[in-house]
Amino acid sequence: MHGSPFLTHLSLHHDRVQPDQHPFTIPLIENGLSLSFTTPVTFLVGENGSGKSTVLEALAWATGFGMYGGSRDHQFVSGDEGHALGRALQLTWRQRVTDGFFLRAETFHQFSSHLIDLESTFARYGGRSLHEQSHGEAFLSLFENRFEDGLYILDEPEAALSPQRQLAFMQILHSLAGQGIAQFIIATHSPMLLCLPGARVLELEDGHVTEVSYRETEHYRLSRDFLNDPDRYLRHLLADDAS
Repeated sequence: MHGSPFLTHLSLHHDRVQPDQHPFTIPLIENGLSLSFTTPVTFLVGENGSGKSTVLEALAWATGFGMYGGSRDHQFVSGDEGHALGRALQLTWRQRVTDGFFLRAETFHQFSSHLIDLESTFARYGGRSLHEQSHGEAFLSLFENRFEDGLYILDEPEAALSPQRQLAFMQILHSLAGQGIAQFIIATHSPMLLCLPGARVLELEDGHVTEVSYRETEHYRLSRDFLNDPDRYLRHLLADDAS
């Protein structure tokens, strides 16, 4: 995978931090948030509550994307007064970009409805309403048609994708990143996506950030071990029910 990232570092303006207020009390942020991006594709992994989604949402806000999903053209949440963590982020760019997209799996339905409200022709999304497709089809239509050049901030893009479609998504990532026209920062629980060649994996655990190989992640190890011997796990998991 060739190419360099546009966004190279994310940290905090310490004078804008609000101690004792959420989300600054999340250990990852409380410890002095600092993330470096050295490859076109960076995966953030960690347990629920580790701060992945919070950081991506703040980054999207600071970049000017719709906080509930979309690009700079999709500011469709009324009463949005900004984002405390977003205001506190300090971003370092190799090349400032304005194109891109923010995907939140949990608010994708609202984003699709917003396009209908705008009377969109869905030309940039395959020419068909995202609501007229299954969740997985709509996600893949977005990836295949809307993703071009720019910065893409994706929160659990695998949520609606079958294993086969995750492989199709990996082809898109590899192609765009390989052309040097796009950067992806992705929070994921998918052991399949983590295997993307050339991608960097940052593990968020106990408030600290560690670069790891995909084979070192709990997501990969647990999935591998379970699929190799599911009975071994099920014997313990279902022991109470059996008794």
